[in-house]
Amino acid sequence: LAALVALSLVVGTIWLVYFSSVLGVARVEVRGAQLLTAAEVQEAAAVPTGEPLARVDLDQVAGRVRALAPVAEVAVTRQWPDQVVVDVTERVALAVVAVGDGFKGVDGTGVLFRDYPRRPRELPLITAPENVGRDTLKEGAATVASLPAEIRSRIDHVEVESIDRITLVLRDDRPVLWGSSEQATDKARVLESLLAAVPRASEYDVSVPGRPTTRN
Repeated sequence: LAALVALSLVVGTIWLVYFSSVLGVARVEVRGAQLLTAAEVQEAAAVPTGEPLARVDLDQVAGRVRALAPVAEVAVTRQWPDQVVVDVTERVALAVVAVGDGFKGVDGTGVLFRDYPRRPRELPLITAPENVGRDTLKEGAATVASLPAEIRSRIDHVEVESIDRITLVLRDDRPVLWGSSEQATDKARVLESLLAAVPRASEYDVSVPGRPTTRN
């Protein structure tokens, strides 16, 4: 009799948790979203109301939310008895790209993820030939991401002619020959030193960080 009661409790618990709607999803809470609305995240998450909370595939929910362009990272958890929590970390725009009549914000990995009707003056503009490939845009974005915030604030735009021909243009129109995005940390450190040591140079070249040059 004791064994039968114990078995009934186990079966009842399994049914209650995995098959009944008693512990079903009643709501989806979204945290961390600013560019996206909670409704947009909930729609992408597509968690069926009433589905047993224990049977929600958290990885699939996270994958659907991660497909939203502004989302950099997402964590999905269960909160008993009836809630799914979606924690979103959104991308941060480090530069902009002209698209049509407006601008698109781009993060350090080269993902375009938000719209601007006008160019934000605090963000450098990445320019490139019309036939430029996706990898080339990523190189430009990676270059901006490698810059210390103080130097980034002094950049007006980044000219990306090809993967290994990138030029930074300061807000006073002086060029910085950067080359490719390789050795970006070293180049940024060298450029910081050059700007301090030779503040009036007409051109800076850090494409080979071990042999930087300036032009007066």
